[in-house]
Amino acid sequence: MDGVDAAVVEINEKSINVISIYNEPYDDELKHELLFIRDNKKSINLDDFARLDHKVGKFFGAVALSTIKESGIKSSQIQAIGSHGQTIRHQPRGKYPFSLQIGDPNLIADATKITTVSDFRRRDIANGGEGAPLTPIFHKFLFQNKTSDCVVLNIGGISNITILNHNSNKIKGFDTGPGNTLMDLWIKKHLNQNYDKDGEWAKKGKCDLNLIEAMLSDPYFSSQPPKSTGFEYFDHAWIEKYLNKKEYQAVDIMRTLLMLTVESIALHIERYASSADEIIICGGGAKNKILIEILKDRMKDKNISLSDHHGIDADYLEAVAFAFLAKKTLSREPGNIKSVTGANDDVILGGIYLA
Repeated sequence: MDGVDAAVVEINEKSINVISIYNEPYDDELKHELLFIRDNKKSINLDDFARLDHKVGKFFGAVALSTIKESGIKSSQIQAIGSHGQTIRHQPRGKYPFSLQIGDPNLIADATKITTVSDFRRRDIANGGEGAPLTPIFHKFLFQNKTSDCVVLNIGGISNITILNHNSNKIKGFDTGPGNTLMDLWIKKHLNQNYDKDGEWAKKGKCDLNLIEAMLSDPYFSSQPPKSTGFEYFDHAWIEKYLNKKEYQAVDIMRTLLMLTVESIALHIERYASSADEIIICGGGAKNKILIEILKDRMKDKNISLSDHHGIDADYLEAVAFAFLAKKTLSREPGNIKSVTGANDDVILGGIYLA
């Protein structure tokens, strides 16, 4: 919930060209409203919720226009906009599963006069899937080769992996657990910072081995894929449950949370992708130097690189992915992979809002 990442891309049958990238942070007021609605699910006012959907949609439309202007491409040359939306809640299990993103796509289409594709996750859920992760079909397009197995690791708020086998079209992918979300919550609470730049605070702490062992016993880590999770599960209450009112140094908890991210990623890769020679990392967590250093040391047998080395900025790979998914939708092609999400079928995703 830091802001909007956007990209202008040219998509061909076998390649993708990123023409420009753009980021616009949320202003303090909008970010506060988003965090409030995320963290206070029992006291959400319906009118406030609807207004926020409008505010975010209007913000997205303005960002789209700024992105196009910065790129030097004429609006008339843009065939479509793919908008993921701002996730407010992701609950893919239970009697009435759902995934909720806000940011009214009508406002994007109206502001830009460009066809907009949005609401990608709910069709997969309607078909029996988790609605996540959706990027593996794009990872396959970018990174699958004919000579070696590969894992694409996205470290956002939540971490997810895509497992690409060189001799098979059957793709696996799922959320491994927390990425940055628990660390961001912890540093916000104790240092009033939005994130731990370069992992410098975590670097000063010491991992509590008993605590991390207890955290890793959480049933999510041992559950079988397909699976997905979110900040609804890995939240402040989740941390406090394992602290169990014991006294710890805040900096040591920070280091333990960083190690939890590393270890949960490593354990899932060892369990489900032991044959992979390479790990390609994307997402905001790729900038956490300490996290990446420890992950490389933890997985010495793998060749680990950032997606930057493969032509796409690690921060913007997901923005590019949803342009790719919008193209899939408009071409009437499935955007999910049923072996990843657990859906009954590969289905066409999203709603189309014509210009």
